[in-house]
Amino acid sequence: MKVIIAEKPSVAREIARIVGANRFKDGYYEGGDYAVTWALGHLVGLALPEAYGLQGFSRDNLPILPPVFTLVPRQVKGEKGYRPDMGAAAQLKVLKRLLDSCEKIIVATDAGREGELIFRFIYEYLGCAKPFDRLWISSLTEKAIREGLANLKCGAEYDKLYYAARARSEADWLVGINATQALTVAAGGGIYSLGRVQTPTLCMVCARYLEHREFKPQRFYQASITIGRDSDMVRLQSAERWFDKAQADEHYNRIKSATEATIEKVERKESIQEPPLLYDLTTLQKEANSKHGFSADSTLSIAQKLYEAALLTYPRTGSRYISEDVFAEIPALIASLKTHMLYGNYAASLTSPTRRSVDDKGVTDHHAILVTGNKPKDLSEKEQIIYDMVACRMLEAFSGRCIKDVTTIQAECSGLFFTLKGSIVKELGWRAVAPAKEGDEDVVIPQWCEGMVLPLHGCSLADGLTKAKPLHTEATLLAAMEGAGKEAEDEEARQAMKDCGIGTPATRAAIIETLFKRGYMERDRKSLLPTAKALSIYEIVKDMRIADVQMTGQWEAALAKIESGELRDDTFRKSIEVYTAQITEELLACGVRKDENRLPCPRCGTGRMNFYPKVVKCDNSECELAVYRTKGDKQLTEAQLRELIANHETGVIKGFKSKAGKSFNAGLSFDNDFNTVFVFEQKKKRK
Repeated sequence: MKVIIAEKPSVAREIARIVGANRFKDGYYEGGDYAVTWALGHLVGLALPEAYGLQGFSRDNLPILPPVFTLVPRQVKGEKGYRPDMGAAAQLKVLKRLLDSCEKIIVATDAGREGELIFRFIYEYLGCAKPFDRLWISSLTEKAIREGLANLKCGAEYDKLYYAARARSEADWLVGINATQALTVAAGGGIYSLGRVQTPTLCMVCARYLEHREFKPQRFYQASITIGRDSDMVRLQSAERWFDKAQADEHYNRIKSATEATIEKVERKESIQEPPLLYDLTTLQKEANSKHGFSADSTLSIAQKLYEAALLTYPRTGSRYISEDVFAEIPALIASLKTHMLYGNYAASLTSPTRRSVDDKGVTDHHAILVTGNKPKDLSEKEQIIYDMVACRMLEAFSGRCIKDVTTIQAECSGLFFTLKGSIVKELGWRAVAPAKEGDEDVVIPQWCEGMVLPLHGCSLADGLTKAKPLHTEATLLAAMEGAGKEAEDEEARQAMKDCGIGTPATRAAIIETLFKRGYMERDRKSLLPTAKALSIYEIVKDMRIADVQMTGQWEAALAKIESGELRDDTFRKSIEVYTAQITEELLACGVRKDENRLPCPRCGTGRMNFYPKVVKCDNSECELAVYRTKGDKQLTEAQLRELIANHETGVIKGFKSKAGKSFNAGLSFDNDFNTVFVFEQKKKRK
């Protein structure tokens, strides 16, 4: 009997159908000399410190550096600590029985670092020593599965991938456990969760927030003139901005007395916009967030579901390219979109795909995300959006270049220079796939020549304020993680920094979600705001090694070298242990200031209010007032909650929803029993 181990029941069900394992048993499918079972994600993981006899948080135990890590079945958090997950234990028994009795093992977990780790930890925990083959495919279409089963890989070919996955898991354990315990011990109370990737990510959010908050806008002044003849009238802006009002007025008075302007420079050139590359996971997450407000975690979850439904290829990829052999399939995939409601007509016209996204060297474990050619049915609204984004990008990526004629003119008036830039599209190319967006319209510049003198038809002086860097959104935070904090505008620079980013395409969404779950971050529309607890941690660790984004990026690069065979995993382990000892020492030595910003309880007056992910609660056991973060289907920000607790009321907050789904605005207050109630503007005016 051959045993196939998938990552999830849904994938196992599809593989079982294809191999003829049609009889459902407890925890697997059977038939046709196959048993097809599943892992239910991470069934086995690294044990907590208690498994090594280390109870509680103690300075004397740190740093905790197990000589050999212990593997345990998955545990879940209960009221009295962690306990075994009974579902995981039951599935492990099924796997043990099947592996002991089988003649051949086929690994069909997701073809990537984490999928490899899921199987290998199970394999090691169960003490299995049988050889195994690997099903390594990039989509779950029937064709891909059949071809993969006919061309199985030797499991040993993926040993280095496993070593990298194990090294990443152990590094996260070492840094996370030791740093969290060290800071908690130093603080003398509370739990301060830190992590190898989590903490540098949080620090980027905090640093941007503080920069934004402390920014002092400056007023500036800029002049404009209107020049031309007949219908050829255009408005040009001064090349300079002035921050001194008197200086601005002086320049403007000179302009007002002028009657003409001279064209000093005319520059005409052809601008070529190459088609965008295909999506990798991070780019898909960034655009889904900026265009549709999807969280990174939500986008990954939807893309994974579409992958398991055999509608998209493997989503957890870091590549934006495809290989030559996959390019041979592109005409058929484009043809499959001829019936697409939005892009069908364009797909029918795209008969000669271009090759910008084709590069064998640019493909990592998996190629860029593509549609599979299967027709989607009964998709939810969000699933349809993600599918359409991938379909649109695929058509754009294989289309021609967009070519524009760009004209820039510079005029002189009263000793000041004014400029205007405009463009006309000659060939739409890839931009023809999606409808034109606002702001994409042509800006036509008259056919003027250098030296022409044109009458002045008006002028104005406008003022404005300089703007701070915007707060991070999930889109910009993903970009910052990908570039290890460095900002990259062009694709080549972004690709060059990918090897030293923090996290991986597969893990960044989970890291961001962890910051929300631990009460370190809040959403304000698309913006990410650090909580008071996060800012207090940032002030402690911002200059320490654990907050060093560049160093964390170097660890990711080292993990990639383990995967490629350039670095031994035991060498990495020694380095991460030294790093762990250093950050533990730093954290234990820090003087943690007690949180003096905790608000007194508005009901009892003696307790202090603790902020948790879903509730703000009084720490007085005889009171325990709870103020919930969600009210009227809206997540309240920490600032709004602090205002309510401190003042017993808030100003008007926008965006609540009634039970009928209607939006409304209201303030919040406490009633006599300290329940949170709405206060409407009319009622407030009667006071």
